[in-house]
Formats: sequence, C-alpha cells, structure tokens
Amino acid sequence: MAFSQEHLAELNLLSLFNLSSINEGIKVHSHSASNDAIAAAERLYSKGLITQKDGGYLTSLGSETAEHAQRLLSVLSNNESSTA
Repeated sequence: MAFSQEHLAELNLLSLFNLSSINEGIKVHSHSASNDAIAAAERLYSKGLITQKDGGYLTSLGSETAEHAQRLLSVLSNNESSTA
C-alpha cells in the first residue's frame, strides 16, 4: 500500500504543527491555502486529529500522529542527504 496524494497532503499539514507547544495551532486560510491543504484539514478534522475544519489544535490522537509524521519526515530527509 502506497501513500495517496490525500495522505501526503495530510502528512504535510501535520508536519506544520509545533509539537513543543500544545497551545500553538495552525490556520488553513481558505483564501490563500491550496485546495489540497483545505481538503486535508477537513479530512484530519473528520478523523478527529485536529479541533477545527480549518486547522485549530491537535487532539491527543492528532498529537501522536503528528509526532510520527514528523519523525518519518526527519528520517527520510536525513537519508536523502546521506545518499546524495
């Protein structure tokens, strides 16, 4: 099973959250965000990972998921630089 474009958009959005502060959320502005980001935020909200359809804060499950997503991104980014 491969990541779909929808999964990638959700992972990209989760990677924007600052995990060092539970009081810091994000806002996906409908007038400036891509359609992919807007749809990703709505899906993350419907899955119970964020508190608002347009961003907000991470839920407990969202925080755990964002941590995994950010770790994955970090590992993949580190491997890119060492193999190039």
